[in-house]
Amino acid sequence: MTSSRKNKTLFIDREAASVLELVKDGLLFPVTKLMGTKESEEVLKTRLINGKTFPFPFVLAPSGQKNINVLSSLKVGEEVTIICDDLEFATLIVDETFQIDPKERIKHIYGTDDSTHPGVMATMKRVGPWAISGEYTLLNTSTNKNKNKIQEAKQNTDAKHTTALVMAANPLHRGHERLIRQALDTTDLLVIFLLKPYDVANLSYEIRKEALEYFINNFLPKNRVVIVPLENSYIFAGYNEIIIDAIVTKNYGCDRLTIGRNHAGLGMFYDCNSNKSIIDKVVGIDIDIRIASEYAYCNICRTLVSKSSCPHGQHNQISYHSDSILELLKLGLLPPSVLIRKEISSFLLSKLHPNRFNNLGKLYCDLFPVEGLLVEHTEKDFYLELMKLYQTTSLT
Repeated sequence: MTSSRKNKTLFIDREAASVLELVKDGLLFPVTKLMGTKESEEVLKTRLINGKTFPFPFVLAPSGQKNINVLSSLKVGEEVTIICDDLEFATLIVDETFQIDPKERIKHIYGTDDSTHPGVMATMKRVGPWAISGEYTLLNTSTNKNKNKIQEAKQNTDAKHTTALVMAANPLHRGHERLIRQALDTTDLLVIFLLKPYDVANLSYEIRKEALEYFINNFLPKNRVVIVPLENSYIFAGYNEIIIDAIVTKNYGCDRLTIGRNHAGLGMFYDCNSNKSIIDKVVGIDIDIRIASEYAYCNICRTLVSKSSCPHGQHNQISYHSDSILELLKLGLLPPSVLIRKEISSFLLSKLHPNRFNNLGKLYCDLFPVEGLLVEHTEKDFYLELMKLYQTTSLT
């Protein structure tokens, strides 16, 4: 192999690198390689690869003038080094370089090139006018431990059925909890694929994972639930998200995928006297996709309900909107416990607003009953006790 120092170089970001890793791990099968012109045209025409659904061509087309100059100059058989985060990430032997229309590429992924669509502009900045195909080799690769983690859990529980849930849990609220419990009711093992978005507006992956682990360890049969990180790259965006979720979770070893009825990519429509959705377009991917109920808190039922079974209508229902709950937390407000479990709220507030109180010990002693012992309390303890006061009803 030619020394990489003498090779021409392409520069990609972590988001593109994560997708290249998915392919090498076999997690995007039937995709096994970068596609050339002929293969791309066939996928656009049929939405199939070897008789299995795949919604758009799998190509590498990094943006940037340096990349454009290199891609337009490469020859067949030439070796190129791919750089990510200033480190050599992979080498590639060129089969073909070809021009694409970035706007058309965006439409294939999102179903639109409207700049007001969330994610479209961000992805547009990342897609260039030249694509490259060829066999690539990842450098400094490591074994995907999550595959083994799922397989071990299946063996330990003697699981006949393994169900996948793909969620951001940003933050984990009561609706998520009910969805998780409903999935567990009908499966032997539940794999929660926790998204790792590249959007800074999200809670960090580590915080969301710790909150989810607390719920699993304290309120669920923890031996039947596995958390797997899933980098939420651009290919999971748009109206094809459910298809890509189904492909990845199937390749991880799951035979069922549960999605919420309010999933943005579900896209219900009426055809041939019956309701259809994107799920009906999945061909050759042997996974059972199930649509779960949408949940709300009903002021008349006084509990969490399925919108399909509660007769009181949305004017009596409180829906679970993660972005609004997250806004409360970012402002330092305790969300009502009907929206998010108080232990989760307390944990998240202590992470989002560390050291916000000048004299936590005095504040704790002044506001809450204490046993007279000098005990150090954390900010999480403070929020938990404060929530108890909010829930006191004798004077309200």
